[in-house]
Amino acid sequence: MSVKKMTDSGIEIKACYTADDLAGFQLSQEMPGQFPYTRGVQPDMYRGKLWTMRQYAGFSTAEESNKRYHYLLSQGVMGLSVAFDLPTQIGYDSDHALSEGEVGKVGVAIDSLEDMELLFKGIQLEQVSTSMTINATGFILLAMYVALAKKQGANLNKIAGTIQNDILKEYAARGTYIYPPKPSMRIITDIFEWCSTSLPKWNTISISGYHIREAGSTAVQEIAFTLSNGKAYVEAALAKGLDINVFGKRLSFFFNAHNNLFEEVAKFRAARKMWASIMKELGATDEKAMMLRFHTQTGGATLTAQQPLNNISRVTIQTLAAVLGGTQSLHTNGYDEALSLPTEEAARIALRTQQIVAFESGAPDTVDPLAGSYFVESLTTEVENKAWDLMNKITAMGGSVSAIEQGFMQEEIARSAFEYQRNIESGDKIIVGVNKFTIDKENPVPGFKIDDSIRQLQTVKLAELKSKRDQVKVDQCLRAIKAAASGTTNLMPLVVEAVETYCTLGEIADTLRQVYGEHR
Repeated sequence: MSVKKMTDSGIEIKACYTADDLAGFQLSQEMPGQFPYTRGVQPDMYRGKLWTMRQYAGFSTAEESNKRYHYLLSQGVMGLSVAFDLPTQIGYDSDHALSEGEVGKVGVAIDSLEDMELLFKGIQLEQVSTSMTINATGFILLAMYVALAKKQGANLNKIAGTIQNDILKEYAARGTYIYPPKPSMRIITDIFEWCSTSLPKWNTISISGYHIREAGSTAVQEIAFTLSNGKAYVEAALAKGLDINVFGKRLSFFFNAHNNLFEEVAKFRAARKMWASIMKELGATDEKAMMLRFHTQTGGATLTAQQPLNNISRVTIQTLAAVLGGTQSLHTNGYDEALSLPTEEAARIALRTQQIVAFESGAPDTVDPLAGSYFVESLTTEVENKAWDLMNKITAMGGSVSAIEQGFMQEEIARSAFEYQRNIESGDKIIVGVNKFTIDKENPVPGFKIDDSIRQLQTVKLAELKSKRDQVKVDQCLRAIKAAASGTTNLMPLVVEAVETYCTLGEIADTLRQVYGEHR
């Protein structure tokens, strides 16, 4: 008698799949590049253009991160992906008391436009696509990026990239929020509105399931919660009177890739189909406004500190899942990231993994290569149905904001994380090198460490900046932002003007704290 097999989402996997599992399924009606986009958002997918190969990087000072960006570009990276340190993410300058011990640690410290200028020194923004993993302060970092592009003489109509800007998942899974949900949603819709005319190629939000998965959700929960959050953003924009066929084209998503190759492929395919239906129901008529375009990052939570070189194999499987699932952009984690920030060698191997899949594996040669598989098509339907069930529960609660305020998403994620860990500890789930195939003694892997002196360097730079800027203009800009936040004026033009006057990130964030308060 065969052993019962289940995915982490609770989907039972049969020993064998046949045509009977696809009863009523009309594969010929679902073609890539056509609604509902189950098979991909482009008719030719990677035959026309490969996914954008990114490497998420940022640490220490802007100068040090700039060196890593130039190195990655020299190694074949197609787009940059910026990691910011914790103080930058939650709106504190490096010299703030709460920043101590965190400056430059999990990302680069950006306090002002001066730092942004150093971060992209020697890089023409018009010629590179940049993704910035930033949420609560995303509007400030976007303003700095635009201010730098203007200083470079760039055509803003050609500036391409993404800010994550997804605050709902911060309340549900990650925690780097500042303001309460309602004003946070206002800032996001201000970004949607402003970018639609001032920065038309910019992806105004990357609705993120990645951190939901990192917090312990299943694949089904990842897409159900993420698409529910996406729906909430669309509804907020519609309530503001924005055109879904305009802002809908600039929405992007950010998903995780885990080790169960087939469930991950099914997840990506199901998410595309579901989002197309959601957008159509909300009133979208433009095909591009119904397409789910997404970036993928391999699963950080799947990496092990034990036998870290095993992580290269894990990342390879996850890379294949993303590519077979039709991602538009991909970051591959370094094998040493369970121990420290990635070393240069680990970042290079991670990039080479993408390049080997792209140029040696044959995976990109045809569109949606697993389409028609009895197993994959059946699994796609199962993932979709389970995700709809979960989304319907959230809708019945009043949508994502209400579900988060009631703690529903947080409790569901915590329950799944507990179950996953319990299965590892019981041995029901095998993690190679952790609870099976262990070794007594491991050779140490050299880590990448950040010096605590970074805060001192940033503090000196801030003092020098404040001594030479026009304080009268700074005060005028901050007063204007405060007045706009109290009313309905779009904040973005005022924030761009403020960063051009060298107001700091912390000063702008604190100005809004005076109006909105902080979420507790």
